[in-house]
Parts: sequence; structure tokens; C-alpha cells
Amino acid sequence: MKMLIEPRSGSYQGITSSHNRYGQYVRTRATPVNPNSDAQGATRGRLSANAAAWRALTDLLRAGWESLGSQMTRTDALGQSYALNGFSAFVSVNNNKLAAGDAVVTAAPALVTPEAVVVGVIVGTAAAFTLAYTATPLPTGARLLVYASPQRSAGRAFEGDLRLIYVTAAAAASPANIFAAYSARFGTPVVGNKVFLALHTYLGGFRSGPVATSKVIST
Repeated sequence: MKMLIEPRSGSYQGITSSHNRYGQYVRTRATPVNPNSDAQGATRGRLSANAAAWRALTDLLRAGWESLGSQMTRTDALGQSYALNGFSAFVSVNNNKLAAGDAVVTAAPALVTPEAVVVGVIVGTAAAFTLAYTATPLPTGARLLVYASPQRSAGRAFEGDLRLIYVTAAAAASPANIFAAYSARFGTPVVGNKVFLALHTYLGGFRSGPVATSKVIST
């Protein structure tokens, strides 16, 4: 239900407050889905491992992460900016490293701001799924992380369920062929269905902001 109230986000008792393009709204609080999938288990395992590793760090190493976190800003659900603390910075960098296939680090790296790619032609059929991008090849050491949605109705305009399905090699050249990875995760693309995508450039434990796009599967 749409409400003319002060901006707020979160749940209290049986009510959840949030906002969308049309303004503030409230809804009945829903129990989150807990499928216990392999991917969900892997994510939880990474978080547990990072939490244990953080406890084992020396005070000097933690201070380095606190310094890095103060340079890493995020935006909350109300549009307000905030900086990360040391633990959040440690988890963010090492989760990114594990997702990209790199080894975790205990010492805070220097802050890197990867440049987002520009998406070119997307080919999406029942037999091919490729993404063209520039700059190509990617910078030295950089990879492209491709997040995708399950197949949706072509009339859908918003998607909140995006999952990492593909990571390019370092300094890979365009295009990225995601057909096999997508099919393994969500099934062979069906003509007429819509797939939402978000692309992040990864470098040294840091990701660029997402480049959002979508593709209706064609013949």
C-alpha cells in the first residue's frame, strides 16, 4: 500500500516499509525464501570463512582494513551514503576475490576503482548467448563478472534476483560467451523469455558499479 510518510526502510513486527519509483509503501512482512541451494551454501560458507579469518587478524592488519573501509562508500535503501567498517571491507574484498577465483588476502590492498564496461550487441537465442563489450580486451588483470536472472516474462521491467553465473579470464576480449553457463544454471533460453543481466568489472578485489541490461530471447 502506498503511503505519504517519512522515508524508511526495513521491517517491524508484521510490516515491511520500502520504496520504489512511485514512492514509499508498506506491505505485509514475508518470510524470506530459504532454498538451501548449492550456490546459497557456497555463499554462506564464504561468509563464515571470512568471519573466522577476521577474528584471526592482528590489530595492525585490522587497522589497515579500517582505513580501507573508510574509503569505500555505499548507498543504503534510503539513498544515504555511508562508509564501510574494517570487517565489512575485509568481507567485501575477499568475497569478490573468491567469486573471481583469486586467493583471499589478510592485508588490506590499496583501493582500486575498476571502470565499468560499455555493453554492445547481445545475441540471445535458444542456441547462443553472447555479450559484446568495450573496452576490449579488458585491462590487465581485470575480469568481467556476469550476473543473470532466471527467465522471465518479456513484459517484466524490473528484476531483483540476479546471480553470478560467469567470470571471464583476466584481460579477456569481447564477446563473452555465457550460453553454457546460463543454460547450466537456469536451463536453455526459451524464445520470447526475458533475461536480466548485470555486468561488473572486477580488479584486485574490487568491483565496478553494475551495468544493467536485459535481452528477450529471439529465434
